[in-house]
Amino acid sequence: CNCIHLLIIWEHEVRRLLHYGELIPRLETALGKFSKRNSAEVIQPVRTTVPLQKHSGFLGVMPCYMENDGILCTKLVSFYKRPAGSTLPSTQATVMLLDPEYGNVKAVMDGEVITFMRTAAVSAISAKLLMRPDAEVLTILGTGKQAKSHYNVFTEIFQFKEVRVWSRSVDRADTFAGSLNGPVTVCKSVEEAVKGADIIVTVTRSTEPVLFGQWVKPGAHVTAVGACRPDWRELDDTLMKQAVVYVDSRESAMTESGDIILSGVEIFAEIGDVINGTKPACREKTTVFKSLGLGVEDAASAQLVYDKWKQC
Repeated sequence: CNCIHLLIIWEHEVRRLLHYGELIPRLETALGKFSKRNSAEVIQPVRTTVPLQKHSGFLGVMPCYMENDGILCTKLVSFYKRPAGSTLPSTQATVMLLDPEYGNVKAVMDGEVITFMRTAAVSAISAKLLMRPDAEVLTILGTGKQAKSHYNVFTEIFQFKEVRVWSRSVDRADTFAGSLNGPVTVCKSVEEAVKGADIIVTVTRSTEPVLFGQWVKPGAHVTAVGACRPDWRELDDTLMKQAVVYVDSRESAMTESGDIILSGVEIFAEIGDVINGTKPACREKTTVFKSLGLGVEDAASAQLVYDKWKQC
């Protein structure tokens, strides 16, 4: 029979099938493969971005081919700069898994859960490798879906004595804190939130710096997830220049990250280099991990969802 059966996996099913305990090891392996410079095992161009000027948004196309793993995948993600108080979503995503031999789409799945979970999981990988082992205070700047996924994974795999959150809106911060399964301190200012923090996660919609180096204690680890355009910032020059800077992809960072491009800092390593043991983890220093999100992360995550589905 030449019939092609297309599998559709909806959001609630992706959420049921995807768990950090299985996702994190797969992403560590994928990031290590991505950073092997002399290997054609992972083919992934920089995200193609189409401006949606009328709607203050962008459409991103993120293909990836993992040859040895037999994974061919692409994600379509639309993301927007929403005004304060907007009820419209800032991100929408769909992931397609294809058969690399025949070229047909074999599965279409909700990409939002994959995007939020794989991004948070990679942030957690950066923290596992770069933060000090005695870290006690976690700060999250932002209260959207990425903030929730980061809270979930960081409190699942690490132990903190205190978790702090900040939002431009105190009401949103209070609502966010109330939705979490654990005690959280709501802070009225970024400075209050980050003073003395061991790890700081920035998941904001900001296009200008919100986190300043003068507030960050020496030896802290910062994982910066927002500001995915070359003219957007979350971190100021002082922080960028005093930190050892890691990225998920050098090429993507030099094309898409305003924090990297506008500060003019030198990238020390990709996080995959640390996983592979070709670059050290500078735990004793202030570190920044600039995360832009990679197609290889979506591919590994989608394949895991697909594998779990077939086991059901």
